[in-house]
Amino acid sequence: MAAAAEPAISLFHSQQAVEKTAKSLIAAHRPNVLRTHDLREVGRQCAQLAPHLEPLLQGCAELTDFAVVFRYLEAPYEPDQQEALGAVAKATALYNAIKSELDL
Repeated sequence: MAAAAEPAISLFHSQQAVEKTAKSLIAAHRPNVLRTHDLREVGRQCAQLAPHLEPLLQGCAELTDFAVVFRYLEAPYEPDQQEALGAVAKATALYNAIKSELDL
């Protein structure tokens, strides 16, 4: 597991990985997927389909702000490498769980 030299980049990509992975589970069950970056809402939809994934989805919800807020100079703080590595680990865990759920 690796993170980019600039932690905000890893956090952005981790958020994107979680969002796209979670939406893949929703898309596998129904044609209309919400157009949102809010991982809380995407997680709620996923949990309806696979309730056992709810703790993992809730743990990923905190990455929501990294879709937009941290991409600009006005970010509330500068994330560090430890936070980036944690986000990569969460994204990887969700990916593996949903991959298994979809039997890929």
